[in-house]
Amino acid sequence: MIVPMRKYVFLVHPADYGGFLEELRASGVLHVQQKKDLPPQEEISEQERRLKDVESALKLVGSRKKEKETLIAETAALGYTGPEMARRIWAVQEELENTRQQLQILNKELNSLAPWGEFSLETLQQITQAGWECSFFTCPVRKFQQEWETNNCLFIINQVPPDAYFVILHQPGERPELDAEQLPPPQHDPVSVRASVKEVEAHIAALEQTLDHFAANLGVLEAVKADLQEHTDREQVIRHTGDAAEGAVMVLEGFVPRPVEDQLKAAFANRPIVFWPENPTPEDHPPVLLKNGRFAKFFEPISKLFALPSYGELDLTPFFAPFFMLFFGFCLGDAGYGVVILVGTLLYRSRASAELKPFLTLAHFLGAATILFGILTGTVFGINLLQADYAWLGNARTIMIDSKQAFNLALVLGLIQTLFGLAIQAVNRARQYSLAYGLPPLGWIILLLSLLDIGLLKLVVPYSSWTAWGGVALIVFFSMPKGNILSRVGKGLWDLYGITGFFGDLLSYVRLFALGISSAILGFVINDIALQMKGIMPVLGPILFVLFLIVGHGANLLISSLGSFVHPMRLTFVEFYKNAGFEGGGKAYEPFASRKKQQNKNIQNV
Repeated sequence: MIVPMRKYVFLVHPADYGGFLEELRASGVLHVQQKKDLPPQEEISEQERRLKDVESALKLVGSRKKEKETLIAETAALGYTGPEMARRIWAVQEELENTRQQLQILNKELNSLAPWGEFSLETLQQITQAGWECSFFTCPVRKFQQEWETNNCLFIINQVPPDAYFVILHQPGERPELDAEQLPPPQHDPVSVRASVKEVEAHIAALEQTLDHFAANLGVLEAVKADLQEHTDREQVIRHTGDAAEGAVMVLEGFVPRPVEDQLKAAFANRPIVFWPENPTPEDHPPVLLKNGRFAKFFEPISKLFALPSYGELDLTPFFAPFFMLFFGFCLGDAGYGVVILVGTLLYRSRASAELKPFLTLAHFLGAATILFGILTGTVFGINLLQADYAWLGNARTIMIDSKQAFNLALVLGLIQTLFGLAIQAVNRARQYSLAYGLPPLGWIILLLSLLDIGLLKLVVPYSSWTAWGGVALIVFFSMPKGNILSRVGKGLWDLYGITGFFGDLLSYVRLFALGISSAILGFVINDIALQMKGIMPVLGPILFVLFLIVGHGANLLISSLGSFVHPMRLTFVEFYKNAGFEGGGKAYEPFASRKKQQNKNIQNV
């Protein structure tokens, strides 16, 4: 659900405005209303620029290993402040990238010298001083001609199939003419290049260790980031503050969730500040704060991937959550994979961070749904229990469904979610506007159910034809409740043409069946190949059998889980959201609050 908001207007004397903002920040509940007529900022402030630098530095070292016991004291002894540390991190990172490029160049040169073996530049210089010139050649072994050795002072250095590498000593200016590629003489010998490689690798290790030191002191950067964010937030609040009475009064508007508005009133109860609450209008565009039950709240990250609902409409999270869970289980559809997901996430939960635990709980639900549909379709690690002859199953097969029944189940689930979405749209439009606006979705529900009875169920055929025309009437005459009769009928007929879209939406749910079948087939193929490997050799065969089962089913689980997550999300955001009349466009509730308090836990954990 969407938490109801209350709009507050504050009138403050300019002399008291600084203290007012600090108390407002301490209360931490007011979402400041942004002014729409402000000119765009031409350039960011110095505080915002420094904040971007610190945030970038945190991203660079945030994922590095933090060894607090050994590194914090060493880095603290350097005496860096937060901004200095951010600049130093960027400098070290840039130097690290340049040094890595240098290492690549040295390794490339070392590889180019490898065919020539071990040699010294001093030897080449002595040859030159003796009045000779040394030319380096390479050619395919099959093109090498023995007469080259007869006619020249030629030494074959190495053969690296398919090429041969050789040198020829000759008088200066008398270059031999050979059908071979002449290579430039080396500028360094392998010994010196390897020494340079070791020096560069040591320098890279030192730079990496420096970044590890900084990673162990993220608390300093986090604290500076929080401080800069507070300055930036304050600048933005001041920017969106109006004035009245020729600047004698500062005016600030904002929104507070109704469950915590007493907290705001208590903060300013004894202050010389004038403020009053009022109910927000749609033109105010209040922020959106979601608050759902213990089950639906775990699906909020999925809903936020698309868009937040607008303040006036319904939050669809609790309505699509059960369907999403069932759709995921349908797509993956293997009880064995469901057990792996459920047990794996349960075991990892004790070691996971607090931020990760809600996602693990979501995985618990998805794993449970996968087990349910795996049992329903009789699939466990690619084994089809419906086709296998297992006497121990007993009457359990009676609850299992075959592929034809799974296909029909996908369509039934699609029809249920489509009708459910239309019902939500009817309720939402009637709640937002008036009862007349909720009649067209109700008409679609009546029409679709009537057509289903006429074409397939044939339960109340004498009456379903009349109810179908009743649904058409609701669509035609109420699609545009306001307007003259011609515009209303025209709009209704145009909307009625969209009935083809409902059949297209319904067919989209076939993907649930298709993905479930593909996952089961891949599991079956993995088992079949593993069984063939088992019979290859007496000892090696069983080992390969087990390894292939683990790797194959692990890969199938990862790939199928991705598809099982993406496609239900598409059915939710495209089909269900459209049928539910989702508008979106809401902005998240972001109160003006102390960033330092929010960072305290992070600093303690670093």
